[in-house]
Amino acid sequence: MKILISADMEGATGVTWPADVEPGTEQWQRCRAMFTSDVNAAVAGFLAGGATEVVINEAHATMRNLLLERLDERAVMLTGRHKDLSMVEGVQRGDVDGVAFLGYHAGAGAEGVLAHTYLPNSVTGVWLDGTPASEGYLNSRVVAEYGAPVVLVTGDDRACQDAASYAPEARTVAVKEYVSRYAAVCRPPARTSADIRAAAESAMALAGRRDPVRHDPLTVEVEVDAAHLVGAAALVPGVRQVAERRVRYTARDAYAMIRCFKAVMTLISNAVESNYG
Repeated sequence: MKILISADMEGATGVTWPADVEPGTEQWQRCRAMFTSDVNAAVAGFLAGGATEVVINEAHATMRNLLLERLDERAVMLTGRHKDLSMVEGVQRGDVDGVAFLGYHAGAGAEGVLAHTYLPNSVTGVWLDGTPASEGYLNSRVVAEYGAPVVLVTGDDRACQDAASYAPEARTVAVKEYVSRYAAVCRPPARTSADIRAAAESAMALAGRRDPVRHDPLTVEVEVDAAHLVGAAALVPGVRQVAERRVRYTARDAYAMIRCFKAVMTLISNAVESNYG
């Protein structure tokens, strides 16, 4: 039984502030240890529940955040950029029996600690076939296409609520409670680790290959906070402007959907100016 952990950082224990997740800052160095603690707790739980292999895919920013030297020696980690499926790289091999979204968060435009979708700002909303779409929502469509169920989601309480929209059977662990975009009621790592470990062990009851979900064409809309960013996004073939600050594209399947989304996010990010956005 092989488990893939997609490890993001904004939803990790103790994280509430941009500097907590920005590589190179003092706070990021401190929070890396708590992030690694969350991952180790999930690894221990999955193995206790019957997993025979656990692969961690680094999914935050530079994808070089977890402390390999402190990682549970029974797991392996895919770290660094750039990867075909980004946050869920590895699921396309077709041998994954369950996926964990660890350290996830609410999507752009929603309430949640450090809520966003791919970019920390500039993107004000994302919709998939008309439904507001967080990173978890988008990635769940991708892993379903390869027959891998989402069995565990951790993050703040709003991320756990969001998980009900894309993985209603998954075990969830709220490591903190939302107060504002930059504030939360946090529990210490000793407590969150115990909860994550228990949830991961229980989540193994949900693991097991499923029939791949063959999606109809998927339509994505992205709204941004400045009109010039629409022009940047529309440079991607198939992406067109549909409103002053909104673009839309349709993909044949989830694999193409998430790759096009990644290209759109890259161009939007590169078009953002430091002073005027």
